[in-house]
Amino acid sequence: MKFYALIIAAFLSTPSFAAEVSIEMLNKDANGNKMVYSQEVAKVEVGDTVTWLPASKGHNVEIISSPNKMKFKSKNSKEAKITFDTPGIYYYWCTPHKGMGMIGLVVVGNDLSNIDDIASAKAIGKSKKKLKTLLASLK
Repeated sequence: MKFYALIIAAFLSTPSFAAEVSIEMLNKDANGNKMVYSQEVAKVEVGDTVTWLPASKGHNVEIISSPNKMKFKSKNSKEAKITFDTPGIYYYWCTPHKGMGMIGLVVVGNDLSNIDDIASAKAIGKSKKKLKTLLASLK
């Protein structure tokens, strides 16, 4: 009888798998917006991995503000990959195109506890208005 209970428990339990999200670095999206990431707000769970893919040359990913003070800056035109282990909001930009509004957010574990830190983080040019818009979309 115990044997059958173990088998049933094994089939009923659902294994936890980390997800992988891909974000393209684009010169222009389908709507004609220039210098953008294909997904400007990515919502993931703790343990998930985000991969930024260089669909166009000259772009990178630089983490500007995060809940764990992460320091990360990829090389231009190279794939970048981060596995997120700390819940919260991660704000990043394309270093060469930050003034044009090429920014994005990764929200890990639906945790918005550091939203005030992100709101007061550095933003340049068009990134200022865009950051406010992206943060407003989370509330």
